[in-house]
Amino acid sequence: MPRPTLLTQRLYRTGALTAIALAVAVTFAGPAAAHTEVEAEGARALDQNVALTFTAESESASAGISKLEVILPEGIAPADITFKEGPKGWKFAPTSRGYTVSGAKLAVGEDAEYVVTVRQLPDAGSLVFKTLQSYSDGHVDRWIELDEESGGDGHGHGHPAPRLDLKAAAPGAKVVSPTPSEEPTTEEPAAPAPSTGAPSSPSAQAAADDAEGDDGTPVALPIGIGAAVVLLGAGAWWFRSRRGGAS
Repeated sequence: MPRPTLLTQRLYRTGALTAIALAVAVTFAGPAAAHTEVEAEGARALDQNVALTFTAESESASAGISKLEVILPEGIAPADITFKEGPKGWKFAPTSRGYTVSGAKLAVGEDAEYVVTVRQLPDAGSLVFKTLQSYSDGHVDRWIELDEESGGDGHGHGHPAPRLDLKAAAPGAKVVSPTPSEEPTTEEPAAPAPSTGAPSSPSAQAAADDAEGDDGTPVALPIGIGAAVVLLGAGAWWFRSRRGGAS
């Protein structure tokens, strides 16, 4: 049986080394590509007061993370989010489409981690939290791609948005109202103010003023009294005239 030549041995060695290098690259590609993530252990759809933990890995060798902006998925409003904890000195601020967490830049290479509480998770199978990650030098990493947009190589290459998979809602779980409703009042309605007879409109008020004298007495009252006196006098005169004629 012929012995393998020196060239053949070298080819075998080269092929083996290449295979080892490829295996190592595949093994470490996954963890190295985990950029921005969200976690909530055991989270179910429609769960209330759920703590979400976000982790944004630093990928800059010269600048620190200084701001994270999150675009909330459908079913969660900025008012439903409460800031729980984060990097020292960082502040939380709601926006029209989500919120920001920002502050003094972190050390170069330091990851940013923070926790927020959601009032209630929507009735969905998964939630995507698109995130803009800003650095102190002005660079922005846009983790906004959906799974089908992020390359599909199985190792998270590209810029995938943080995604949270939810379990099915617990039996009997219901959607709470977007904003707590006010308790109905049980107080008796206030009694209407006694009517003063005063008209409400300016024109009616002017007409009422014209119908009253300077002392507040309606003008029609003395006119009526005078008419009554005249009628009584005429009646008395007529009665006396008839009596005189009859005698």
